[in-house]
Amino acid sequence: MMESNPPVPLSDLLDGCLQNDRRSQEQLYQWLSPRLYAVCLRYAADREAAEDILQEGFIKLFQKLSSFRGEGSFEGWARRIMVNTAIEHFRRIKPLLSLEDTPASKEPSLQETGLTNLEAKELNELIRQLPVGYRTVFNLYAVEGYNHAEIAHQLGISEGTSKSQYARAKKWLQERLKTIQ
Repeated sequence: MMESNPPVPLSDLLDGCLQNDRRSQEQLYQWLSPRLYAVCLRYAADREAAEDILQEGFIKLFQKLSSFRGEGSFEGWARRIMVNTAIEHFRRIKPLLSLEDTPASKEPSLQETGLTNLEAKELNELIRQLPVGYRTVFNLYAVEGYNHAEIAHQLGISEGTSKSQYARAKKWLQERLKTIQ
């Protein structure tokens, strides 16, 4: 079972990391990487890409550590770095969204799609199968809690495209659910 707290007081661990102490960096990595890997895996096409995002994200985390002010949870701050790293990763690799802006129709709720009855593992696997643009918007909106305006700004797309991609992701998931239920 993964520890919910770091092996030493978090403040000591962060101080060590700020002093470039390799042991502190290793302990922080060992403590946080399983949870942050799960975040990366939601955005990645496969495990190898998730590992790349995780490594790149930890480099950024260590570089930006001095900017953490202790406002809110450290884990939440680290999670945001991983999400942003995942977005940047896919911006570099391929165009995120190739579909034109189309207005989204009324979106069904997650309960209407049947998503609430799935096991978390099955749902994560289905989400990983989404096309990259759908998956990214779906994760940012449904999992991370960003609104469509924030997603549009982060991804460099219109708000309408974000809504459309989210609606299409849900429709795609609904169609897959029909085959497994």
